Formats: sequence, structure tokens, C-alpha cells
Amino acid sequence: MSMLRTTALLLPLMLVSLSLSALEYPLPPAHSRLIGENQHYLVPDDKRTLEAIAAEFQLGLTNLLEANPGVDPFLPTPGSSLLIPHQLILPDAPREGIVINVAEMRLYYYPKGKKTVEVLPIGIGQIGKDTPENWVTQVYRKRANPTWTPTAKVHKEYADMGQTLPKVWPAGPDNPMGLFALYIGKLYAIHGTNANFGIGLRVSHGCVRLRNDDIEHLFNSVPTGTRVQFVNQPIKATEEPDGKRYLAVHQPLSRSVEEFESREPVSLTLPREITRFIAKADTNSHVIKQLLDQRSGIPTQINN
Repeated sequence: MSMLRTTALLLPLMLVSLSLSALEYPLPPAHSRLIGENQHYLVPDDKRTLEAIAAEFQLGLTNLLEANPGVDPFLPTPGSSLLIPHQLILPDAPREGIVINVAEMRLYYYPKGKKTVEVLPIGIGQIGKDTPENWVTQVYRKRANPTWTPTAKVHKEYADMGQTLPKVWPAGPDNPMGLFALYIGKLYAIHGTNANFGIGLRVSHGCVRLRNDDIEHLFNSVPTGTRVQFVNQPIKATEEPDGKRYLAVHQPLSRSVEEFESREPVSLTLPREITRFIAKADTNSHVIKQLLDQRSGIPTQINN
């Protein structure tokens, strides 16, 4: 485990372990879904990029941007404080294998036989090249040093931009699939990258993209045959054993370029189970409105 610079953290890392390869949380009891604690980070005076800070704390860029509205997406102000969103609500899905919540751009891995969950930031498909949602599959095979065979559609896309792709992109550090791949279907894989930017963004042709250390960790940890479930849950909720109810609201995924480029917030639909969760006498309606407006992804207590 790597040791964080304690001068940069205003709160201790008591409930989450930060390694070079994953955020590892102890699993909560069966009737609880709240994990981890948030921290605060003091931006140093060394022109550190927001991407570098996100990578240091095992976050995607969008995770930091949601939690810190108004922050410069490239160079945050030295001396300013950033909220590090390490407190999470587990997705509403079985605690088995890999669960990918495309809405928050996070991958949850439940190692078999261990009472832990590992959380990794991901990049997902661009608009019109969307990563699957509401799909259950498995890891069919794994490959170190994968090659990339672009589809005819991808060849045309690059040709329209004046670029010519090889029929098969050879393995190596310049390969867009990185150095490791977990194949989860005919058209999709969980793989690495040849870029240092794009985790926590919509950048791929539909596959799930991870930083190179993260995909190497998964490659070495996840057995072939592991269950993989995709969900799209921009709103997550939990009622904890002590009666406190928490809601976390993320920005939902845009469905079109026009919607993505619009100044208006993306329409947010409340699933029936979330409506029932909110519709209780002790719910603070002011907090609900604030969460639905801000969409910071931070778990917040909603009952008095």
C-alpha cells in the first residue's frame, strides 16, 4: 500500500485503503450500502493537473468535477481545497463479480471469498457509441498484450478525419487497448489505454477503459468466468441500520450531442423505487431539491 502525504489530507483514511491499483473498502452489513469517508485535499503549488490529482486518489475526472463544482478542469487553483469523494453508496445490484455503473463511471469488483469491494474509475463510450447498460455477461477470456482490430465503421470514422488505421493494430504501449484486456462479449472488453487522459470521461467506442495500473490489477485478480453486470444508476439510495437514509445523485448520461452541448441540465427521471424511498414523512424536501439540482454524487442524509 502506498502512503498518502498526510499534510495533504484533512481527514484520516480510516475506512478505505488506497493502493496503486484499487480503492478497497470493507463490505458493509447486508442491510447497509454506505461505504468509505470523504477527504479534503489541499492543492499544492506545483501546477498539478486535475487529472493527476484524480489519478492519485483513484478517481475519474468526472468524479472530481461533480464533487467540486466550479473547479478548473485542467489546473485547479494552488492552495484551494478539493473534496475527494471516497464515500459511496453501492449500486443496487448483487455483490458478486464486477458491477459497472456507467452513470458514475465506476467499476465495483467483489472478490470471491473476501468481504471487500474494490472500486476503480473508468472511461466509457462516446455518445452514439454507448457502453452497454442493463446487461449481464461474464469475462470470457483474458489477454495480455492485446491487439486491436478496428471495425469497418471505425475505419470509416478515422478515414473521414483523414487518418488511416492498420487492419490490425499490433500489441504494445501504443495500442489503444493498452497492455491488458478482459473480453466480456463479441464487441466489448474491459481494457487499458495508451493515453493518460480520459478516465471518468466518455472517450471509447463502447468498451470500458481503465488506467494501466488498474487494468493490470484486474487482469491479475479477476478469474475467467467472473460475472459482469452493467447498470445505469445516476441515483443511488440506502437506508442504513441506524435509520438514516442517504441519497447520492450523479449527472445522468447525455443521450445526444445536442443534449450534451446544451446549457440546460440533462433530464433526470426518478425510478419508482427512488420515488418511494423519498416519499416518507421525515424526508427533508429542501435537501432533496438541493441534491437533484447539484448532482454532486455525494451521499447525503435526507431524513431529519
